[in-house]
Amino acid sequence: MNIQIFGKGKCFDTKKAERYFKERRIKYQYIDLDRYGISAKEFDAVLRGVGGVDNLIDWNAKHQDVTNMRYMEDIRTKEDIIYDNPKLIKTPVVRNGKLATAGYCPEIWATWE
Repeated sequence: MNIQIFGKGKCFDTKKAERYFKERRIKYQYIDLDRYGISAKEFDAVLRGVGGVDNLIDWNAKHQDVTNMRYMEDIRTKEDIIYDNPKLIKTPVVRNGKLATAGYCPEIWATWE
């Protein structure tokens, strides 16, 4: 397994995801979204893995762009906004090759083992 965890330093779900993989002695790579962001290739792979941009957006974020995206029809515009502002991504984003999840999903991670 080649696990990558994209998260934020103050996100409790990201810390729970790290703990989940540490307890099972599964090696992972942690990428801080606030500090490093996400590359274009990884962003595209994550979008395909989670099933689209709507599954990647943190709809609970108190940000003007999230409010505006609720009424947008254009998927490409949403993708551009999320890519430019990674703080709007639901964390943790856990990626295993072509598979990916957004949010805390231990039941899906268990099937990867």
